[in-house]
Amino acid sequence: MPIDPRLPYDENNIFAKILRGEIPCKKVYEDDHALAFHDINPQAPVHVLVIPKGAYVSWDDFTLKASDGEIAGFTRAIGTVTRELELDQPGYRLMVNMGGHGHQEVPHLHVHIFGGRQFRVMIGD
Repeated sequence: MPIDPRLPYDENNIFAKILRGEIPCKKVYEDDHALAFHDINPQAPVHVLVIPKGAYVSWDDFTLKASDGEIAGFTRAIGTVTRELELDQPGYRLMVNMGGHGHQEVPHLHVHIFGGRQFRVMIGD
């Protein structure tokens, strides 16, 4: 169910629990700013989620409240993950869902990295 990204951060969301180590994940990468792990319901041969370590509900929340260092560190982490997964040469797709129309389902910012196949359609239902 899509969430309202204007609501306060929910410390009990699944990604907050993963960050605290309460729920396991198949980790791909971690640094001071981000955690990347395999999606439990992959939509492509490679489907990794990258989440900031800070408590940010959405892309808008993150770009409004995060420090310049957090934004740079998170963005660099995404690039590091794509290179470590060797997706930089064949290519990949990044996606951020934001709010109800974007079908955001978890109230913690997360970037999807899709790879391992060619993507022809930009957006589908």
